[in-house]
Amino acid sequence: MQSPTPSPLLYAETHSNADMLYFGRVEVHDPFIALGVRGKKVSVQSALEFGRVKKTSAFDIVLSREIYLERAQNVYGPQAGVAEIIATLAGEYRLRHFRVADDFPAGLYVKLTALGLKLTFANGMLFPEREIKSAWEAACIREGNRLCTVGYTVAEKILRAAKIKGRTLLYQGKPLTSERLRFALETAIHEQGGNPQDTIVAGGDQACDPHERGFGPLRPKELIIIDIFPRVVKTGYFGDMTRTYLKGGASEAQQRLVRTVRTAQQCATKVIRANVDGRLVHQAVTQCFAAAGYETKRGKTGSVGFFHGTGHGLGLAIHDPGRMGAITPYPLKNGSVMTVEPGLYYPGLGGCRWEDVVQVTATGTKALSKHPYDWELR
Repeated sequence: MQSPTPSPLLYAETHSNADMLYFGRVEVHDPFIALGVRGKKVSVQSALEFGRVKKTSAFDIVLSREIYLERAQNVYGPQAGVAEIIATLAGEYRLRHFRVADDFPAGLYVKLTALGLKLTFANGMLFPEREIKSAWEAACIREGNRLCTVGYTVAEKILRAAKIKGRTLLYQGKPLTSERLRFALETAIHEQGGNPQDTIVAGGDQACDPHERGFGPLRPKELIIIDIFPRVVKTGYFGDMTRTYLKGGASEAQQRLVRTVRTAQQCATKVIRANVDGRLVHQAVTQCFAAAGYETKRGKTGSVGFFHGTGHGLGLAIHDPGRMGAITPYPLKNGSVMTVEPGLYYPGLGGCRWEDVVQVTATGTKALSKHPYDWELR
């Protein structure tokens, strides 16, 4: 007879720990204890958070940290802390074995095992069901992507209004920089309930480093990559979209680069469906680029061409479970949500990336993002 799966045990805050937010469906900014007890979700909260968590969370049972600290101190002495509170709870609920995330705090792990508890690492996802998004979760991600479009609308308005003066873009009489454009679009997203962080606004050769945030003046007739991935404040779910722009007239080489990346994105999306290996989706992109004559090369100073994955999972983490890349096999799951974001990067010519979000279905995909691909702005 197969032994039952050990109860989950978590100690984390929700801002950076997607598992805890998924488990309790409430934001708490300091680490706290949460565990599963025979189908019930149990949380230990300080007086500061107790009432709010009890009223608004998905926890079935909310316990007082102050009361359980006192109980732990009665057994383990005045130096009792988090580990001893967990041991006290384990005794009351008759649990000795827990399942913990692979990034569970090491110090706490050592203390708990010394107190006689058995902890088994998940060796993967603590909550595998997190990968499959419900209709409500898909709607939350769609809202995150709507916030992306809010940012793009602002960016496009500013780029269209900017004046070209030699090698400079002027907006309201001042040079238009990555910082100014990023501040403007992020402000609009904040106003509509999003929390954008680390937004990429990178032009020219800066855009050839895909995670370069961008700095300094934006130039006319240079490709500008804008990658926005805001968190929806109300739900914690992310949006993630990328668009490429150019102010002024594009060269034939730039037009061909942008057109090829868009074609590759379309090819990738056609391959995606449940149970398809993510490597095959990535292969569709690399074949598209190779057929168009775009080479990927790796050298001492970096790489050119297409040198990142085609997409990743999206949800309560910006990189949720799910991968479409060259190396690791990963069968796509029905109901999972994936980004589709091929790109090409050549210093001297520029960089281009198109990114949208889809939900995987049995027969293909359902779009969770929408914004025009109008990139050459006059």
